[in-house]
Amino acid sequence: MLPLAGVRVLDVSQVMAGPFCCMLLGDMGADVIKVEPPVVGDSSRRSMGFRLKGEDSPGFLALNRNKRSIVLDLKSEEGRETFYALVGTADVVVENGRPGVADRLGIGYDTLNAINPRLIYASISGFGPKGPWANRPGYDLIAQAMSGVISSTGLPGHEPVKSDIPVGDLGAGLFAAYGILSAIIARQKTGVGQLITASLFEAALGLSIWETAELWGTGKSPGPLGTANRMSAPYQAVKASDGYFVFAAANQKLWLSLLDVLGRQELNEDPRFRDNSVRVANARTLIELLEPSFLERTVDEWVDALLAVGVPAGPINSYDRALDSEHTAACAMVQDIPHPVEGSFKALGFAVKLTGTPQEMRLPPPLLDEHGAEIRAELAARDA
Repeated sequence: MLPLAGVRVLDVSQVMAGPFCCMLLGDMGADVIKVEPPVVGDSSRRSMGFRLKGEDSPGFLALNRNKRSIVLDLKSEEGRETFYALVGTADVVVENGRPGVADRLGIGYDTLNAINPRLIYASISGFGPKGPWANRPGYDLIAQAMSGVISSTGLPGHEPVKSDIPVGDLGAGLFAAYGILSAIIARQKTGVGQLITASLFEAALGLSIWETAELWGTGKSPGPLGTANRMSAPYQAVKASDGYFVFAAANQKLWLSLLDVLGRQELNEDPRFRDNSVRVANARTLIELLEPSFLERTVDEWVDALLAVGVPAGPINSYDRALDSEHTAACAMVQDIPHPVEGSFKALGFAVKLTGTPQEMRLPPPLLDEHGAEIRAELAARDA
């Protein structure tokens, strides 16, 4: 049995943070009911500039497996009444609307808690429920900018660069899932649910471990370093004779092993590089001294030579090369998901593995209102 079998989740969210959170819960066995507005449904169904075979975007398909869809007009009394009936059967509600929207629709925490005191209500927003920025609309780009992430990303002296991985959106979804699972355990002890809040801003800031450590340790706000690392040196991308690769000499043993491979043992006698703390302080000078040596061999030759002495190293793969690798296959990180319109499509697999109760791909991403009649029939049977 999957660990969340028997747990019902109402997914009243759209686009990324909330749907990602609910998909993770669905992968663990939860019955996730995606509550969508009429006509267009989740706005991400129509996002992105390309399609496979059907009308739903690949982005929607990527974030909504293991869910059932019902269309409810929450602006209407009939839609709200059906939703309230669902709330009475649910364990979790997840919403990520703009601040105040849930209350205006009559589906805020206080209203739903009165219907079902055991309900766990997760609200995901751009900036959280408190503070002077609370009512601002939030997107991942804005969260990355205002949390400081963009200030430390990219190359020194160049235009701002965001993380292409939406750390605010996906981070908020992960933190919300973590909070929901914790609240389920707490409810087993207390018998009551609770309100959980997560935000894109707090997620982006919460993941900024090294950057805040540097700020508080040095008193200086960290700037962009390209591929270099704030805590270790040398630890970055370098150019070989046929392209770039990465390596990480993250401690003294690895540093000495690196010098042996390079034939540059004299650098260990230089007081600017005698230990990691001074190597970090002089990282730019150090890499400039090392760069000519790296141009002497190919990427594959350097990676093989460094791995042979235990120094972590690897090529910079494109996504197609990474996904086609034997290692990705061994990790089962690519799935072919059957779909009533697409036939099948490729999707990422489960990034965490449970050996006793492994996740399952039980349901493909739903068509809009695909399960509406089914869910209403379940409610009618329950009332009867």
